[in-house]
Amino acid sequence: MIRRASLVIVGALMGATAMSVLYSAGVPAQAAGTSTYKELSIFGDVFERVRAQYVTPPDEAKLVENAINGMLTSLDPHSTYMNAKDAADMQTQTRGEFGGIGIEVTMEDDLVKVITPIDDTPGAKAGILAGDFISEINGESVRGLKLEEAVDKMRGEVNTPIKLMILRKGADKPIELSIVREIIPIRAVKSRVEGDVGYLRVISFTEKTYDDLEAAIEKIRKDVPADKLKGFVLDLRLNPGGLLDQAIYVSDAFLERGEVVSTRSRDPEDTRRFNASAGDLTDGMPLVVLINGGSASASEIVAGALQDLKRATVLGTRSFGKGSVQTIIPMGGKGALRLTTALYYTPSGNSIQGTGIEPDIKVEQPLPEELQGKVRAEGESALKGHIKGQNENDEGSGSVAYVPPEAKDDIQLNYALDLLRGVKTDPAFPPDPAKAFVAK
Repeated sequence: MIRRASLVIVGALMGATAMSVLYSAGVPAQAAGTSTYKELSIFGDVFERVRAQYVTPPDEAKLVENAINGMLTSLDPHSTYMNAKDAADMQTQTRGEFGGIGIEVTMEDDLVKVITPIDDTPGAKAGILAGDFISEINGESVRGLKLEEAVDKMRGEVNTPIKLMILRKGADKPIELSIVREIIPIRAVKSRVEGDVGYLRVISFTEKTYDDLEAAIEKIRKDVPADKLKGFVLDLRLNPGGLLDQAIYVSDAFLERGEVVSTRSRDPEDTRRFNASAGDLTDGMPLVVLINGGSASASEIVAGALQDLKRATVLGTRSFGKGSVQTIIPMGGKGALRLTTALYYTPSGNSIQGTGIEPDIKVEQPLPEELQGKVRAEGESALKGHIKGQNENDEGSGSVAYVPPEAKDDIQLNYALDLLRGVKTDPAFPPDPAKAFVAK
């Protein structure tokens, strides 16, 4: 498998947006013209007037940060300025681990509710149970906090203590726990055996994704005899994206050869192409890839590569359509600039910016009654100020992004399983390798 990481793209859904970023050591910017600097002097004059004469003393750092973001958001939805905390949070996300206690939580009745403690983490060892409510963190009430604020308070430096007040059904009084934070790995891949089919769900593309995927495939092949295993389902639904190198590795895990993706910027000489190497971890077994409107950025790279190279049949609904690349430029200790600098292309040369990946087999996932009218399809093309893609039309990109919590209700997954077992047939499955795109 290829192991180069000269280019790093990060994807994440923030509300209805997706982003891809390239980390840069910092390329000197070209000097602006004289007229531009005259315009900048106007900004300086306005800033001084606001600072000196606004009705209440403004936060000067916030003024500058908002001014920078105002300039960047006028370009496209993904160019932004990240302050030092936001930049650090992004790095934590891409590493796929953080300092914490290891519990999955939600918010209920103004309290933090534990969904489940993660095995072999400080939270589980301390005796936290699913269904517990956290009412205080280090003596401070969680009431009035947003979920992300409460989570931030529970995260922290490794080997530092945290005190939690736990409310547990059936307990006579609150339970006070003192827990020491450890490194908590974030699972990038979840897997299981669906009878005679291996199911692989890639949640995000962090530094751990390929290793998790490799281990999952190895375990499935060990658990299911080769003569019984019908194939694999690679589930990329609701996957917001992640590191480009990991998207390439994941694609390469199922490929023997071929271009995976290319990135193209303003200067044609800056085009970069990334190719797969020999070594299919599944030995060419049948593969179905699931996508929906929540599949964005790096997940679209994987789906597009496996589709163009006729390695897999893509099933579901159209993906988000996030095909731009943002360069992350560190600004010393003052945060980082995220600037759109390129678009990425599938092996056949198609940009999915604003259009998304169209599945080979379209299968809708109906919404339950309680969600009907509350969930709508939104993709890159719906974002104000987005870069218009070369293939974009009025139809736009994106589809309803919903995955049932129970496999028995998952129409898309069950359709894929039926294809792999031969219960259903379709001209798109299995794909014809003779029709695979071949770079000239």
